[in-house]
Amino acid sequence: MAARVAVTGSSGKLGRAVVGELLDHGWEVIALDRTPPSEQVCPFTRVDLTDYGQTIEAFTAIDDRHHGVDAVVHLAAIPAPGLLTNSATFANNITSSFNVFAAARAAGIRNLVWASSETVLGLPFDTPPPYLPVDEEYPARPESAYSLVKHLEETLAAQYARWEPEMKLVGLRFSNVMNVEDYAAFPGFEADPTLRKWNLWSYIDARDAAQAVRLGLEYETPGVEVFIIASPDTVMSTPTSALAARVFPDVEFKRPVGEHETLLSIEKARRLLGYKPQHTWRNHAQA
Repeated sequence: MAARVAVTGSSGKLGRAVVGELLDHGWEVIALDRTPPSEQVCPFTRVDLTDYGQTIEAFTAIDDRHHGVDAVVHLAAIPAPGLLTNSATFANNITSSFNVFAAARAAGIRNLVWASSETVLGLPFDTPPPYLPVDEEYPARPESAYSLVKHLEETLAAQYARWEPEMKLVGLRFSNVMNVEDYAAFPGFEADPTLRKWNLWSYIDARDAAQAVRLGLEYETPGVEVFIIASPDTVMSTPTSALAARVFPDVEFKRPVGEHETLLSIEKARRLLGYKPQHTWRNHAQA
């Protein structure tokens, strides 16, 4: 029997890609969101994750939908700073994430992957990063209410892993998620490198982000791990080293980088998850 996974935020840009990826790889998916999907490809239930009762029901039993899940992918959130007021963003996102972590623990679920964010690295880098490429080794530097929640989620995960040593929690620090249709805008960034310096000219194709979620579910080591998940290249045609020299001239490079290599290091994800991004905007630009 296929393993069953609940995906929160299943109707969003990343959620849709994740649902498709997991279905394609043999998972039985239960879609959970406040908003119904535009196309229903698996069982869907409307859930308000700020309500703990609804959250634990969503993981344990929903009438004709399921009678328990083996894993949870938590993507649901106000997806970026500034879409709501700071207090509203904080209240929604921290409450939802606490409820998901607590309900998963209470339901005996030991496999949880959630969407952290590149923002914990110090975005928008008005204060330059400590070094380049940035990685998971330096302490979180949240600069917004949205990012603060993401940092607190990682702290929550560490404590749940301590309380439940058999639990595996994987946090994915996604870069700016893009679909193919978004790539048409990329050439417009070239004239002014400062337009995208806020995340070091990074992005992530939604299909590769979905791959990372699947690999996170398949990762077998108990405990908590966080991974930066980005595309292997930048959004720019200008070489990476030239971009950094112009915008962050005083920041030290820890190692040499390729011509268009991302400055959000994905080496840990490659090494531990087996992450192999397959998609780049350059292929579509050349098509």
